[in-house]
Amino acid sequence: MTYSLPQRLLPPLVWALALCTLAPLVRSQTSAAWPSKNIKLVVPYAAGGPADLVARELAQVLAKDLHQAVTVENMGGAMGVPALSAVARAETDGHTLLLAAFGNMVLQPMLSKHGGADLVTKLRPVATVSTAPHVLVVSAKLPVKSVQELVDYARANPGKVSFASAGTGGTAHLGMEMFKALSKTDVLHVPYKGSSGAVNDLVSGQVSAMFSSLPSLQGLADKGYVRVLAATAPSNSAAIRALPLLSTTLPGFEYTTWYAMYAPLATPKPLLDRINQALMRALKNPTLIAKIEPAGTELQAGSPEEVTAWTQRDIEKWSRVIREAKIAVE
Repeated sequence: MTYSLPQRLLPPLVWALALCTLAPLVRSQTSAAWPSKNIKLVVPYAAGGPADLVARELAQVLAKDLHQAVTVENMGGAMGVPALSAVARAETDGHTLLLAAFGNMVLQPMLSKHGGADLVTKLRPVATVSTAPHVLVVSAKLPVKSVQELVDYARANPGKVSFASAGTGGTAHLGMEMFKALSKTDVLHVPYKGSSGAVNDLVSGQVSAMFSSLPSLQGLADKGYVRVLAATAPSNSAAIRALPLLSTTLPGFEYTTWYAMYAPLATPKPLLDRINQALMRALKNPTLIAKIEPAGTELQAGSPEEVTAWTQRDIEKWSRVIREAKIAVE
């Protein structure tokens, strides 16, 4: 028996078959055409910080390599939620990307009550970008010159050693909670609305200590206003390599901050591969390395799968710290 399709169904069927045939070609052409206009890197931090520095230097190298303008848009505040939201809603053509820190992608989903976890699911990783340990810094007015001396001083003066941070639930706060647990000391957390107030009070001696990126405080350390005691993790950066490690005094103490590039979830994989390849070239550029790494940040060109592995590792690490310290963010 022979079956025939009704005549009225033939035009839609022909169009459907044509679309199935053309779809891979369209995706391929979209990828091949990238970039066809200005690329925007959204950074969930204010201008002038470590993330902004990496983004702007990286943008210059990408622009030269891709022969297309690459601009940086700073969208600070709310643990990065506005920036994540903007990129999640962007066109999936590879021209709007997010340079996010692990705090945006790991910490804020666990702490934010404003849809942060949902936003993370609307983004997909493109590449690893960089890693950087924090450093433990104390006010020069505090009579300690090593991690062990700080631990001894805190034990001898319970409740009198204070750690500043740029806000509850941030990396500096969680670093303090890890220090407190492993050193078995009674230290006080003093959260600020941003880092400038925290640094000012650290210099004046109003607060005792702080975990921070090295570039943020290197100038003050050079002038003798603060004292850098140790790094939170090993690094190939010359600026970090010379420092003692906290784990030497407090076994098990280790963490790094990191940055990765993200795109809207529905961005086609061939296009993601094209963007990843461009980032791999840029992050291995000797000029970029020479500008970024001396300050304590180590560039790392990696795959989307590596971003996922970093994320899972830190979810396990910090969820335990948050749970044990009973941290909540309003």
